[in-house]
Amino acid sequence: MCLTHDELRDLARSVGLALVAIAHAEPFPGLADLLRARIREGYLRGMDWFDERRAETAADPRALHPTVRSFISVALPYWLPDIRPPDDGIPRGRIARYAWGRDYHRVLRDRMRQLHRLLEHRLGRPIEARFLVDTARIVDREVAVRAGLGWQGKNTLVIVPQHGSWVLLGELLVDIDLEPNTPLRPRCGRCRRCLDDCPTGALVAPYALFAPRCISYLTIEHRGPIPWELRPLMGNWVFGCDLCQEVCPYTAAARPADDPVVRPERLEHCYPSLTWLLRMTESEFRDVYRGRPVLRTKRAGLARNAAVALGNIGDARHLDVLEETLQGHDQPLVRSHAAWAMARIDFAASEPVLRRALDRETDPAVHEELERLLTDPPLPVSPSSVTPLRSR
Repeated sequence: MCLTHDELRDLARSVGLALVAIAHAEPFPGLADLLRARIREGYLRGMDWFDERRAETAADPRALHPTVRSFISVALPYWLPDIRPPDDGIPRGRIARYAWGRDYHRVLRDRMRQLHRLLEHRLGRPIEARFLVDTARIVDREVAVRAGLGWQGKNTLVIVPQHGSWVLLGELLVDIDLEPNTPLRPRCGRCRRCLDDCPTGALVAPYALFAPRCISYLTIEHRGPIPWELRPLMGNWVFGCDLCQEVCPYTAAARPADDPVVRPERLEHCYPSLTWLLRMTESEFRDVYRGRPVLRTKRAGLARNAAVALGNIGDARHLDVLEETLQGHDQPLVRSHAAWAMARIDFAASEPVLRRALDRETDPAVHEELERLLTDPPLPVSPSSVTPLRSR
């Protein structure tokens, strides 16, 4: 097919896709076996939708789209080093940087559709295509690595030259033969900073992420109570986590993103007030986070995470809002985590409140949490509990 790499890059840039590369659509050798092994070993526990049947499909693109002949791998950079939390005395949570802007699923799909139309016009023929972003039965990083967009880092993320891992990935599957790009040589070497700095130990080995311990999984995908042993390790993250990216040496080479769609429009999109998260109504939650990835965790999940974050900050001035949450929040999941936060901040001061709550609580799960707290309270906060905001 007569389309050069330079022509494709020019077309992609014209629709807002700064990074683009091509890969062939043959099956991915060994991927199905690796994914099956990860599933059986519990690495994906809690994500029941990713089963062994999905692993088979993910390893063979034609099982997903029979006519595919080439992948067009695209990436949207999102690194914004100029946005920092204000020093205003308000306890704030942290939202992972990829979720600061508009919902990237919609952004990338819309731009890939525009690219598709330009390709059809350029080649003078209809092109059967499919647009994938994160949720389809394909492993985005495998496509990006094969296409030479970047290489897989030891934190399992794709590292792109001049952008680090601060990129959002998508794939355009097409029924035309395009000249593939050359894959890049991995450049992590002996570095293991991402493994050593993961607070929960979710990166159990290079290129191996045990999802049930990952802060991103716990704050977004996990719907129930967060395991007690992991709560103190979560710092003040309320949606996702960036730590393994922030410590990566390639972060220092990342260019600031200049696309307005990845920029937050208000403080709640990046560093929300934790007390506000506990008090927000369903309508406030939907109004503030409409069209943004944070909606995925739901109001109850975000408020649950906020309670844990306040517990980890460990400031007795926040006991009042936690008591208010314990007494009146409509979600049992949030009440139980508010109780834990109170006990972690100051058990002696909180014990009478927790006992009164135990007498009137009707939800079995919250009742059980309160009984456990009163019998075996969590350890108090240590000075290193809150995740620092790293500088470059």
